[in-house]
Amino acid sequence: MALISKKKQVYPISKGLRDYLINHGREVDIPIHYDELLRYKDSIALYDSKEQDTLWETVFYEQTDREEIHYNVKRIYAILKAGGDMSVMDHLYIDRIDLCIYGNTQPFRIRIVNRINDNFDYFYIKNADASRVYGLELEHLLSPNRISYLVHRNTLIEEHIAGIPGDKFMRLHMQDSHLNPIRLAKEFVKFNERCFVRLLGDMHSSNFVIDVTPDFEETNYRIRAIDFDQQSYEGKKSIYLPQYFKENNVLIQLGMKYITPESMRQYQREERALIATRVKSSKQEIESILQAMENDQVSPLENIDSLRRELARHYKNQKFMSCQNMGQILRVSLQQVLNY
Repeated sequence: MALISKKKQVYPISKGLRDYLINHGREVDIPIHYDELLRYKDSIALYDSKEQDTLWETVFYEQTDREEIHYNVKRIYAILKAGGDMSVMDHLYIDRIDLCIYGNTQPFRIRIVNRINDNFDYFYIKNADASRVYGLELEHLLSPNRISYLVHRNTLIEEHIAGIPGDKFMRLHMQDSHLNPIRLAKEFVKFNERCFVRLLGDMHSSNFVIDVTPDFEETNYRIRAIDFDQQSYEGKKSIYLPQYFKENNVLIQLGMKYITPESMRQYQREERALIATRVKSSKQEIESILQAMENDQVSPLENIDSLRRELARHYKNQKFMSCQNMGQILRVSLQQVLNY
């Protein structure tokens, strides 16, 4: 069972990472920053449709601040979605701003609504953490998913990742008559492998969503991470393997029931081959982000020492023992898929 005993430290964005963000179009000027959203005067707990506490709070601003804050937040959405073209945003309004008080970086979630048809979207404004930024960029480069995010100074802007939260899916959808247990179990094996290779930790059921796509014959599934705070941070190998989190037991048991050891090894090889292809096709970006991480501190020394020992034993590869930081450990981990 995977356990995280201490709250993760928040790391500032280093010069090397900042240079990477600038060079790859992720660093942009924005009209309002995270700290300015903290000027709310009041808040109330936000409950879902079943009157369950969501652990988010809806915040309210003084009338003198509200119009300016809402306008600038809408401008951020225009930058994120339309390259800053405000003309396409005239029919949109900010319906609600929520604050997650238990998160590491206490993110704000913005609900923006189309007044013509009441369609809505979400995006997030967060206190930038270097670990999360590395995680977002590595997800963009190494997974089958594209990630839209922006950074300015110490503010991080993220688009909403759509899907059914993992814990909710396991609670409400496992008895669905259209469920394809073999395909879902296969996707969990592949997701498990992706997280381990690129060292994304803490993928219990509340930190990923399941994207369900009906096909002409069957249903396809994609498991997508939504929390990237634990990128290359923890010192225990098990933290990077979703199969070791008790919160994921329903999916783990599904795999034990429907996936044979031979099939599991096949799916693992398939996923490693796909990751290797992505590494080769984004060679320059991967090299740049690894160089930034190798010159950065994103984990305590004891975690680095512990993880390199565990991975050296796991892969029977002593190259891990010469690694001095998490960037070097990640580089050797990715070399494993290239040599697989």
